[in-house]
Amino acid sequence: MGNLFSAAEVVEMGIEIEKNGRDFYNGVIGTIKSQNAKDTFKYLAGEEAKHILTFEGILKDVKKYEPSEAYPGEYFAYLKALSEEHVFTKKDQGSGLARKVKDEKEAIELGIGLEKDSILFYEGMKKVVLEDDHGLIDRLIEQEHDHLRKLSELKRR
Repeated sequence: MGNLFSAAEVVEMGIEIEKNGRDFYNGVIGTIKSQNAKDTFKYLAGEEAKHILTFEGILKDVKKYEPSEAYPGEYFAYLKALSEEHVFTKKDQGSGLARKVKDEKEAIELGIGLEKDSILFYEGMKKVVLEDDHGLIDRLIEQEHDHLRKLSELKRR
């Protein structure tokens, strides 16, 4: 069984997830009524833009890297399954989803789901990037946890 994805392709999916997240958060701002929620979505969009730069740096390191696996394609099969479930692994999906959002509650619920999916994907990504990049991925995961907390606080209000 050959690799379903290369390590570089996995990182490129991470970049696409972040771009779509940025576009989604920017796109729903017009639907949001409360200033607090607007500020949160603007903040989240800015954070996603920073994550894009981080992944672009990681991408340079993984171009020819192949992780060690228990069986060929193990991690890539797992990431393929995760990516098929993650709505934001394909180009330009963030702004399209934002246009369909009807209200603030729906935007928050979607944001929570997207952050959870991203955390799972990035946890899996750690198995296919160089060990030197694990700290960067861990910091991104912690930031995604912070985004999830912010969205959950908004939901409670």
